[in-house]
Amino acid sequence: MLSRRSYFIREHVGAFKLKDTYDILDPETQDQLGYVTEATPGWLLALRLVVSKRMLPVTIVVREQPEAMPLFRIERGWTFLRAKVHVYDAQNQPVGYFKSKLFSLGGGFHVYSPQDALVAEVKGNWKGWDFKFISASGQEIGLVTKKWAGLGRELFTSADNYLVSIHDMGEQQAASNVLLLAAGLAIDTVFKEQ
Repeated sequence: MLSRRSYFIREHVGAFKLKDTYDILDPETQDQLGYVTEATPGWLLALRLVVSKRMLPVTIVVREQPEAMPLFRIERGWTFLRAKVHVYDAQNQPVGYFKSKLFSLGGGFHVYSPQDALVAEVKGNWKGWDFKFISASGQEIGLVTKKWAGLGRELFTSADNYLVSIHDMGEQQAASNVLLLAAGLAIDTVFKEQ
C-alpha cells in the first residue's frame, strides 16, 4: 500500500461517535487499500464530552487489513496553542513529526525528520480545503484536496473526504508516502475535527 502515488481517504459517518474511523481507497477503482482507526484510550474519549477534541491527545493507527499489524501510527499529545503530531512506523520507530503553524490563514504545518530537521511544509489555501506539500528546497511534492461529499453529508456531519496525491519520489517513495499519507490524515485530526 505504501508504494502508491494517490489515496482517497474517506471518513466514516456516525452520529455521536467518539472514535474516528477512515477507509483508504484507490481513487480510481474505489478498492480498499487500508483501514484507519482511532486507538485513543476510553478515559480520554469520555473527556471529549467536556473538553474540546482539538485539545486532547489522539492516536490513529493505519493497517492494510482491520486485524493486521499496523503499517504506521500517528500520535498527537495534549494541545493548547500548537499541535505536535508524531509519526511512527511498523517497528515503532519515529518517522518524523508535524508541528502546526501558530498563525496561518488556511492552516498548515511543518514536517520534521526524527533528527529535528525541517523536511517539508504543508500549506493550506485560504479556504482550508486544498493543501500542498512543499519540500524544504521549495519543490511541490504532493497535494491533499478535500472532496465534496454532497450537501447532506457536508451540512450535517463532520465526516470529510480527502484525495492525497504524491509526486514521484523515486527510491524514496515508500518512506515519503508514510509521512505524506500521515500528513493527509493529520490535516483532518489536527485542523478539521471539532
